[in-house]
Amino acid sequence: MAEAPKISVVTPCLNSVGTIGATIQSVLDQDYTNWEHIVVDGGSTDGTVAVLQQYPRLNWVSEKDEGHYHAMNKGLDRATGDAVVILNADDCFRAGALRKVATAFQQHPDWDALFGDVVFVDGQGREIYRREEAVYDFKVLLYGVDYICHQTLFVRRATYARLGGYRHKDFRNATDYEFKLRLGHAGCRVGHVPALLVDYRYHTQGQSADRRIIRNMIQEAAVIRREYGHPGGWRSAPLRILFKAKRQLQKLWFRRKCDLIPGTWRLKPHLQAETQFSSNAGLDKL
Repeated sequence: MAEAPKISVVTPCLNSVGTIGATIQSVLDQDYTNWEHIVVDGGSTDGTVAVLQQYPRLNWVSEKDEGHYHAMNKGLDRATGDAVVILNADDCFRAGALRKVATAFQQHPDWDALFGDVVFVDGQGREIYRREEAVYDFKVLLYGVDYICHQTLFVRRATYARLGGYRHKDFRNATDYEFKLRLGHAGCRVGHVPALLVDYRYHTQGQSADRRIIRNMIQEAAVIRREYGHPGGWRSAPLRILFKAKRQLQKLWFRRKCDLIPGTWRLKPHLQAETQFSSNAGLDKL
């Protein structure tokens, strides 16, 4: 079995004083110790920096950046691990997450990346629903739906070195989607760990629950899909139906379960016209 990999956890943040402590603690509480945690703060003014100063093992910097994807790239530049994951400042690892990921990489040294399952929670940490997947499928991502939670995507640092980082100058909300497609387009081997790795928070201080962000994400995703060969136009709807159905069949085959209620329906009650968050890229003023 391959040597236990070092995992770099990169957390971009800005004015996240209410949640960053729990995010850091979720890393510290892991039962796997070969990790580093890099926090790239965009120049917070709300007390976030004071929280960061309380954790001596943390590798952190606080300075103005060009948005959260730029912060991710800065974190990638600082990372020294064998694999890298982006854990946002309002999300948390679940118990045993890093150990399960490390074991999977050891058992599958040919994997360039892997992803796992996620629990969506509200602002109080109460479960909304669980997203449990089956396999990485480039065509399902391209023609169907982006079903991979970026916070559960662990990518070998060598893969980032080969493919490059996040295109933060081109897209403001869907850059992680572009990277997930880039992995498949480049022929990377992306494995799946059938385990719940992350609690993904939908709350009033986050971007994910903001309808303005969702609208912009949809627009950017359409541009990205065309870039990767999606025909668009009248063929979009039948392709979407076909490959969303393929995703559910994959779940039935590999996991013996499927989504009877779409996740987007479960999240709708938690969406707001405008949430409250800070952004160096101006996303809070869309």
